[in-house]
This record gives sequence, structure tokens and C-alpha cells, in this order.
Amino acid sequence: MIDWNEKYGQVDFLYGTHPNEFLVSQIYRLPPGARVLVLGDGEGRNGVWLAEKGFDVTTVDYSTVGCDKARQLADERDVSLAVHCADLTAWDWEEDGFDAVVLIYLHFEPEARRDVYRRAVSALRPGGLLVVELFHPRQLAYQSGGPKRADMLVRASDLSQDLPGVEWLILAEGKVLLNEGPGHNGPGFVTHGVGRRGN
Repeated sequence: MIDWNEKYGQVDFLYGTHPNEFLVSQIYRLPPGARVLVLGDGEGRNGVWLAEKGFDVTTVDYSTVGCDKARQLADERDVSLAVHCADLTAWDWEEDGFDAVVLIYLHFEPEARRDVYRRAVSALRPGGLLVVELFHPRQLAYQSGGPKRADMLVRASDLSQDLPGVEWLILAEGKVLLNEGPGHNGPGFVTHGVGRRGN
């Protein structure tokens, strides 16, 4: 199992301080001031950026070092961010409370993945949006980051199967060029999408 406190403690910001490009490209879909939950936000790059855009942001991460760095980044950028340090497989999830849930490069073993992703959808208000970008099994051929186990990587068909109550506005797989700090750098292969929770 990865020791995230150790990983986040080794460098300044493992995945940089800029937001994920797919997230940036989809932000126009959110209403002004939307309440957004960012899962597995690590050192806070996505949550802080969303807060800078005027959203009401809650982030959750397992790593205490990551959470501390997220708070530090929020302070440096002069934004408000609710940071929760928690294991998402055991977290007390709020249901029907968020306009959007952001899930960027948050990988689990299959059973835990299905549970956490379904809980992520249940955290949305009806009509709320799920924004995801995850490594695809073809990422194993690349050196730009991600788990080295195929069963922790996700195809578009996995998301469709795991989340039957979601209407996918976008759901795609393909090559990307990652420039997200030393942790995600270079060519890669991802699955990403935007899904809407049904009523």
C-alpha cells in the first residue's frame, strides 16, 4: 500500500499546484457558487483552484501531509476551503448535498472503487454532476504515473457498469500529455467523463 504521507513529504507539490486540465475544460457546466466536493484532492490543487473560481469547496484526502499542504495552498491563495482528512471507504458521507463531485486520479481496488464511486454519486443533488479523470489499463505502458496494477485502472465501460444511475454527457478514453508536477508527467492514457445524477 502506498504511504501517501511519505510521497507528499518528498517533494514540494507532487502533482503541482495547477488544476487538472480536463476539470478546467468542464467547469463551464457548473452554476456560479456551486457546492463542490473534491475527492482524493491530495495537496489541494483542484480544490483551491475551484475555490478561486468562487465555488463553495469541500475536499477530502487520506493523507495528513496532503491535507496540511492543501490548507497551506488555500492560505497562500487567500481562499476558503473545507479540508477533511479521512479514509473515503469509512467516511461519513453527506448525501444529496453537492452540485458537483470531482474525482481526479482516485484509484482503488475494484470492490472499494465501486463503493466509493457510488457514494460519490449519492453525495450529489439530483441533476448534479460527476467530473472524473482516471488512468486507463493502457496506462501500464506509460511511465507518467498511476497504479501499476491493471485491476485498479478504469475503462469507460467500468464506469458505465459501476454507476448505472448516471447519465454520461461525456465518457471517453484516450491519450493525453500530462504536465502535473513530477508525479504525473509525460504521455499517458486516461478515461474521463462528466456524468449527471438522475432524479
